Amino acid sequence: MLSTHASRESLNARPMSNNGDVEYDGNSFFFTTEDSSLVEEIGNNAQVSLSFSGPKHLYITVIGKAKLVKSKETMKEHWIDDLKRWFEKGLDTPGIVLLQVAASRIRYWEGEEQGEIAV
Repeated sequence: MLSTHASRESLNARPMSNNGDVEYDGNSFFFTTEDSSLVEEIGNNAQVSLSFSGPKHLYITVIGKAKLVKSKETMKEHWIDDLKRWFEKGLDTPGIVLLQVAASRIRYWEGEEQGEIAV
């Protein structure tokens, strides 16, 4: 889930695909379109939160700063064909952008264990 600040007093969360990027270097990438509420909300406040869950009661939260990437070369690096489900024309979809979230804090919980990972 990706959470943004919808207004001064509310948050907005939505499911997003990490495009199969599983080698994590502190950056997460998601595709969206320029006319989405997500892009508008990030324009007003770039601080976001990501939430992930995995097997064996693993939960991860990432706090970071989001920015839009419009470089076709960078988009190609993160594109997978499964994304055509949402973007029928692939990288030629009008208004397509890549959202990059640079982590500033990462916390995890796995069963009884919990901790923070330095970024």
